[in-house]
Amino acid sequence: MDNLLFSEVDRELENLPRRERENLRQRSEILAAALKLFSEKGYHNVSMHEIAGEAEFGIGTIYKFFANKEDLYKALIMEMAEKYHYGLTHALEQERNPLRAINRYIAVHRELFYANLSILHLYFAETRGASFNIRAGLDKDLLKRHDELIEKLASIFERGIKEKVFRTLDPCHMALALEGIISAFLLRMVQDPARLQEGDNLSIVAEIFLRGVLSV
Repeated sequence: MDNLLFSEVDRELENLPRRERENLRQRSEILAAALKLFSEKGYHNVSMHEIAGEAEFGIGTIYKFFANKEDLYKALIMEMAEKYHYGLTHALEQERNPLRAINRYIAVHRELFYANLSILHLYFAETRGASFNIRAGLDKDLLKRHDELIEKLASIFERGIKEKVFRTLDPCHMALALEGIISAFLLRMVQDPARLQEGDNLSIVAEIFLRGVLSV
């Protein structure tokens, strides 16, 4: 993701009191340790004590931040969702030109995908096929962020229609179509590691999608 995005986040953290910064650091290290163990051994095969050992914290510190392992796992997924939401929203808001905004949106999707690949693997391996109730509440929160993003994306298409950049189509349908195509490509890349090794990218998405929506 671009340095501007990271610098804005860093400035926000610097403005927090020292104790809050320390809490965020500890929480981040716990989540990183959990992700490492979940990725290596699977969610079901990792205990809170193992996570504490990997993070080099006492078990009490782990429970200070997370009620249980399920709570910790949900925090991992929601942090990923927040990164996606912030990064993609930022991409759309930074570009005044509707066409450049859409191209930037696709590019940032790819950057976020590679930056969060280990969590995405975990999400599709565990949550999507989970036999336990880990998805309770999680889907609702993820859907809320998805809907907010679709609204923002639709507003870009609506502006592009007014400026004669895009064809006169339903902006919401256009947003859903673009997000659907991107998601299909990224899901295939998660499920097929060989495509990652080939350096698969989303450039074809822009070509396929924009040919259908550009006004000329």
